[in-house]
Amino acid sequence: MSERLTKRVAALLGFFGVLFGAFGAHILSRHLERSGATPIWQTGVLYHLFHALVLLVLSGWRPVPRTAYNLILAGVIVFSGSLYTLALTNIKWFGAITPLGGVCILAGWLVLALA
Repeated sequence: MSERLTKRVAALLGFFGVLFGAFGAHILSRHLERSGATPIWQTGVLYHLFHALVLLVLSGWRPVPRTAYNLILAGVIVFSGSLYTLALTNIKWFGAITPLGGVCILAGWLVLALA
């Protein structure tokens, strides 16, 4: 992934984080409240947005720490994606996938710490 592409990916991740936050707060609010899944959705959005900012910062490093960047990106997709899916469908096994995303995020942070 080029350094320019890392910025674009981070910006798009941020865009979708805001979009999903607004979608959950407005369009899906009744559904999420009825199913008790509002906190699940909010956790997904929180980690999504925070790590979009982290990726944007990392995209400005020279050289871009690619392993950490890719681990955090994969982690956000799996972690937040599984929480969004769980909140929308109430299919419980999606909750079993969430920790895999968390491990990727943790590994990305650890790679940064040890670099």
